[in-house]
Amino acid sequence: MVLDGLAEASVRECALALKAGELVAFPTETVYGLGADAGNDAAVARIFAAKGRPSNHPLIVHVDDTQQGTPGLDYFATDIPDFARVLVKQFWPGPLTLILPRRPAVGAAAAGGQDSIGLRCPAHPVAQGLLHACRTLGVMGLAAPSANQFGRVSPTTAAHVAGEFGAWLRVLDGGACKIGIESTIIDCTRGVPVLLRPGAITPAQVRAACGRVVLSPDQTDDTAVPAPRASGTLEAHYAPKARVRLMDAKALQTALDLLGSDLDRPGPVIATYARVVLRASSAAVLRRRMPDDAALTAQQLFAVLREFDAQGVRLIWVETPPATPQWDGVRDRLQRAAAAQ
Repeated sequence: MVLDGLAEASVRECALALKAGELVAFPTETVYGLGADAGNDAAVARIFAAKGRPSNHPLIVHVDDTQQGTPGLDYFATDIPDFARVLVKQFWPGPLTLILPRRPAVGAAAAGGQDSIGLRCPAHPVAQGLLHACRTLGVMGLAAPSANQFGRVSPTTAAHVAGEFGAWLRVLDGGACKIGIESTIIDCTRGVPVLLRPGAITPAQVRAACGRVVLSPDQTDDTAVPAPRASGTLEAHYAPKARVRLMDAKALQTALDLLGSDLDRPGPVIATYARVVLRASSAAVLRRRMPDDAALTAQQLFAVLREFDAQGVRLIWVETPPATPQWDGVRDRLQRAAAAQ
């Protein structure tokens, strides 16, 4: 059931459904989320069941902290370090998730049973409207992983979500997602910022905002305290049905040359997604140009992978993105997609 996200009546209907313990999908600037009242453990359990997601794999809680103050942050988290509050001030609303110590009485199911919890304030106006409507009903935050089956390609349109779950699920339509890959995740539970998942906000931006060097998990000194589990950080994730393989441009062209015309048959078998212009003599090869811009590639990445699946290809050959910070988010998603095969 796709509803107009800009219609006040639709937003109100979805907020009441969430208050009643139902699930609702909604857009953010990153991807569409499958939402439930983060304070209702039974409702959160429905997310895990609908996605086929392990219940110990934590969810990100979205909060309505776009106005003065941080009611959602302070409701779900405790012992918030100063540098985390600086990041909130600098990047919320926006594509940044912070892992923080969780208040013991709230969000246990959403946190996957951990003492920490992931919090984010999305920038999408439809998400903001829904979160605000929920807060007026006493729902302080929405647990919302990506609105797709666990481990598969994240959705960036309402149609993607409807195709995954069918007519039983309310989906607020807010158009195509502007960013297209999930938020950057920074762990703030170990005294320093630690990058758990790359995204649109880079470690350099985080450092510039809070004055702290952003570490990777293996750079932390406190080995007695393991890194918290976080959403979207499994080795294999974001996978289409087709098998994904990453190659440099030369290897990709060589592979196509070796194919020759042997794959001449109705319909595509192999899809390529590359920044270089590729030659292919087989009609069974579907070629798609990857933008030279990292942000534009991120915006279209999941939609392209879904398009290839819809075309029925068996293999997706992708040119490996550049090893630069701007491309870290895209490269991370593709590496995890390739590991899922």
